[in-house]
Amino acid sequence: MNFLKTIIFIGTNKSGSSREAIKAAVRLGYFTVLFTNKEKQIAQRKEYTDVHEMIFIDTSDMAAMADAIRSMQSKGNEIMTIISFIDPNVSKALALCDMFCPNGISSKAAALMENKAGTRALLEKHSSSPAFYIINPEDEWDSDDFVLSLGDDFPDFPVIVKSSSSTGSKDVIRVTDRVQLQKQVRKLREKSPEEAVIIEEFIEGEQYLVEALVYEKQLMIAGIIQQEITFGKRFIITGYGVMSIVPKELENSIRSVLTSIMQYFAIENGAFHIEMRLTNKGWRLIEINPRISGGAMNQMLKAAFGFDLAEETVKLYLGEQPSIVPAHRTFIFTQYVIVNERGILEKVTGKGRAKKIPGVVEVYVKPKKGTLLLPPLSMGHRYAYVIASGETLNAAQKTAKQAAKEIHFHLLQNS
Repeated sequence: MNFLKTIIFIGTNKSGSSREAIKAAVRLGYFTVLFTNKEKQIAQRKEYTDVHEMIFIDTSDMAAMADAIRSMQSKGNEIMTIISFIDPNVSKALALCDMFCPNGISSKAAALMENKAGTRALLEKHSSSPAFYIINPEDEWDSDDFVLSLGDDFPDFPVIVKSSSSTGSKDVIRVTDRVQLQKQVRKLREKSPEEAVIIEEFIEGEQYLVEALVYEKQLMIAGIIQQEITFGKRFIITGYGVMSIVPKELENSIRSVLTSIMQYFAIENGAFHIEMRLTNKGWRLIEINPRISGGAMNQMLKAAFGFDLAEETVKLYLGEQPSIVPAHRTFIFTQYVIVNERGILEKVTGKGRAKKIPGVVEVYVKPKKGTLLLPPLSMGHRYAYVIASGETLNAAQKTAKQAAKEIHFHLLQNS
């Protein structure tokens, strides 16, 4: 029997880092299988030419996925690795790796990162930990008792309220008084009664995202990115500035924080990204996720440095040594486009004009005609992006913002 060297992906978005990882696996010569619970992807099967086999399955059901893998093995598929770039499937993929193709990447560390309450509890004594309070599902809770119980050390309002599984700014709310606090905690507990709710201090300061790989306990920083936040009903990241040259003092302080966090999680091999804010008291951790960021992250790092982080992550999952040595260094800024009102998309204009602006690397528009667009409640409600380069980060930012202003979503009002 000829064994097909196979990589299984659990979930993918239609575009972005998760999809680019599948394309990378094809380039590396592997047979690609996608486990998906999305009926839309099955219906659009022809648009996933890089997926050699697509299997409709409940991706929350570990036993069903294990059975599907055994069935593939019996047909001659040699399972080389199992990967996910989609929350909360990262730890599930690694747990299946433990069963079928061990690769030295800790499924326990990934599961802990996916659990925001677990992460906060683990890092409670770490220097980057903000003040926080966890309400477990079984806890009785009253906002007045809560405020009184915190004592003088906990900051006053505003505070952040979020669910333990929040990703992409979903279920992350800034509240400014006790009434709002009570309301938002109650809403989150009603929505997900089995999940903990986290209340933490609101942190002021410049926000940075750091992409990293770990190979044989060696930390590799793939990119340090300044983030721009748009404050609406949620915190939405709309601007990313890739620092192709990082001041040594800043890089060293980031490396120090990441190295110590790595040790808390006992990571020997793995991929993760961290969001932190630089305050007058040092670094404060916003969140950590056991994967490369989604959206345009892989493309902007490729434009900035020449390497493909999604591909290098696939190599890491195969047990190979990844390489993120820059082929060049270019300042890159990515500007996302959101809408301010709800409506059905009639047409998009300006994409061609945006592409023609000198310095623009890529213009991407996600939604098709007839799609309902919403003001952002999560990162998934960002509908286009422009990646631009420049001789300085400010120059790249200026070009990206100029080009993004050309893109217009024409909406039919939807009641």
